[in-house]
Amino acid sequence: MKELCGRIAVVTGGAHGIGFGLATRFLQEGMKVVVADNDSDGLARAEKELSRSGEVLTVDTDVADPDSVQALADATMDRFGAVHVLCNNAGVGGLQRFETTSLATWNWTLGVNLWGAVHGCHIFLPLLAAQDEAYIVNTASMSGFLTGPYLQPYTVSKAGVVALSEALANEFAKEYPHIGVAVLCPAYTATSIRHDERNAPAGHVPRSLADPATAELREAVDSMIEKEGISADAVADLVVRGMAERKTHIFPHPEWLDRWQERVDKVRAQV
Repeated sequence: MKELCGRIAVVTGGAHGIGFGLATRFLQEGMKVVVADNDSDGLARAEKELSRSGEVLTVDTDVADPDSVQALADATMDRFGAVHVLCNNAGVGGLQRFETTSLATWNWTLGVNLWGAVHGCHIFLPLLAAQDEAYIVNTASMSGFLTGPYLQPYTVSKAGVVALSEALANEFAKEYPHIGVAVLCPAYTATSIRHDERNAPAGHVPRSLADPATAELREAVDSMIEKEGISADAVADLVVRGMAERKTHIFPHPEWLDRWQERVDKVRAQV
């Protein structure tokens, strides 16, 4: 998808991080952008800043709730009458031991990271299919290919997003060849995901309380991300380029694929 000017993009988790970077980049391309997030204060700040660059609609959205995602689609159509690019980007993180992770936290993480993408794809598909050309970009993670410790809900959700995206790309090549599907798989990126618990639902126990033993590890990872993480703007540039090149996989950190290859080799060695 090379021509973006004048088209409509919907970005979930758009008030911060990669989502905000995507919204900014799309506006630079001349698109009109719908920014969805469940952080009302963040949405207000995003609307004020992004509106300097183009036409923006902000919609308070809980991607884990299909009714909320439907309301997002309705608001988008009421305002713009079309959708050409959907970025299912909203996400939450993690990092605590399996034994301290409650089912409420599992439900929250999978609800946002995985079901958010499923809801977005399912609800927006008819709107995308009605266009001459469209694209879905689902934000996963290199954790969708790697299985490190202390991240089980996050890893499971991101592996699901990878599988969903690849399966849709294969299916749409036959059923909807004018709709591209890509999965975005970043590693360390300078975002505010460390503050994901600000809007956590009731039942989720803050990680600092549920698992204080991993506090030092969380701080070390957060510090590394802040120091070494690439910018959200750089990721957004790769997304625009990836859509133009009709990519299915977008890897901002291709060197991490060596770790994935090590995993594949380890599995093969056991056959």
